[in-house]
Amino acid sequence: MGKTTARKQGHSTKGVAEMDEAKKAQDTVVETLTVWAETNQKVLRDLTELTAATAKEGVRLYAELQQGAIEALREAQGVALRWQSTWQDGAKDPVAWYQKAMAESVDQAQKAFKLVEGNAQAVTRSAERLGTQAEQAGRGIQETLTAAVTKMKGVYSV
Repeated sequence: MGKTTARKQGHSTKGVAEMDEAKKAQDTVVETLTVWAETNQKVLRDLTELTAATAKEGVRLYAELQQGAIEALREAQGVALRWQSTWQDGAKDPVAWYQKAMAESVDQAQKAFKLVEGNAQAVTRSAERLGTQAEQAGRGIQETLTAAVTKMKGVYSV
């Protein structure tokens, strides 16, 4: 009977040690999953904020470009009305009418170039703002992943 009792105790000690190891492994898996779930949540938050900022910037840029287009359309309508009213003057004094028409054309070309320049500046400003947002999101994601790696080192060093 002495041998069977010792054998049973050996098995029960071995069983307890195996259960402790299984519990430690289970705790490690749970902790690992928790770290990566938190990491994913933070990264997705940063990406969502970047996406929202990009959409907002797109709307802002579209509004700026639309405003310029509306102003150009109004100006074109004004030019058409002025041309229409000057046709009668063209028959009376063609040289003066031609000079006036050329001056009007040059003026309109300058306005068109200013509009294009304004649109280019708006796009540039928008790109700069988006670049800043992307840098911030990148830094946030990098910090999140660095923290996750540090936590994972702690989890597996135990």
